[in-house]
Amino acid sequence: MKAVKVITFGEILLRLSPQLSSHTAAIYVGGAEANVAAGLAQWGTPVSYLSKVPDNGLSRDVLAQLSALGIETDRMLWGGDRIGIYYLAQGSDLKHAEVVYDRKYSSFAGIEPGTTDWDAILGDAEWFHWSAITPALNPQAAAVCKEVLEAATRKGLIISTDLNFRSKLWQYGKKPFEVMPELVEYCDVIMGNIWAAHTMLDTSLNTAELERDTKEAYLEQAEHVAKEITDRYKRCKRVAFTFRFSSGPTHNHYYAFYYNEGKVSVSKAYDTDQVVDRVGSGDCFMAGLIHAQLAGKDDQGIISFAAAAAYSKFFVKGDFNTTPIEEIYKLM
Repeated sequence: MKAVKVITFGEILLRLSPQLSSHTAAIYVGGAEANVAAGLAQWGTPVSYLSKVPDNGLSRDVLAQLSALGIETDRMLWGGDRIGIYYLAQGSDLKHAEVVYDRKYSSFAGIEPGTTDWDAILGDAEWFHWSAITPALNPQAAAVCKEVLEAATRKGLIISTDLNFRSKLWQYGKKPFEVMPELVEYCDVIMGNIWAAHTMLDTSLNTAELERDTKEAYLEQAEHVAKEITDRYKRCKRVAFTFRFSSGPTHNHYYAFYYNEGKVSVSKAYDTDQVVDRVGSGDCFMAGLIHAQLAGKDDQGIISFAAAAAYSKFFVKGDFNTTPIEEIYKLM
């Protein structure tokens, strides 16, 4: 296995964006953790993507796409019958485009605990990233998450998670807050937003305060929730929250918050009416956090880079962000 700094772990997906009237469909390789890997590779952070794929030509084509971006795929698990798919309309109303999942019985969803030597696969990487999408799939995937997090802890890796909530995936009789807290215990860095934290970790949320609908109120709540998380999960020192507001199909108002051992940093705010594709901006934010922290940037440098990276994704079609790092520094 090639030496890397970061390993991201999760389900590889194919995104289909059909135009049924013209009998055509755009197809993209994606998946939250693959998106994170794509951002890191783009900016020169050595990264390996870890998933499970069936042993067939389509899988090899998909991995070739990842390799072309500079992502290492030599830790990939093989087996099962299919790659999961999700459908997303490419209409003008990006804000309300419906995601339809077709990922039951995928290779990754069939992953079983007790079948992989995680210590060997993790090698001598420095950072392990996973997201809340994996334990949402089924109880076995949640158990596998715990296995690999235990291995990453044994090996001394920095561990990060993204609290991305997908209501359509939590369908096996468990609420997120019944599953996620046990897994978040292993994390050094937690990213998401204040609403996802409430859903996933049962943190408090002062809805009366939020009704003020001001930046000041949102940031006050962010600090309160971040403190609650770091008080409860002793290993976690860093919490990042994003704020995305949209008043129309191609509009986005965006800023981000960072909390490191009690110290707060906030990115500049961005506003645009020219959003091309919202998919993957949160993943790009996570990639930005990882890249900037590994590069030794200070707190303000970390949150500024992550927010600019996420904002730049709004103007790139597909799941991966291909914005050059020089453009991200200009946005900062």
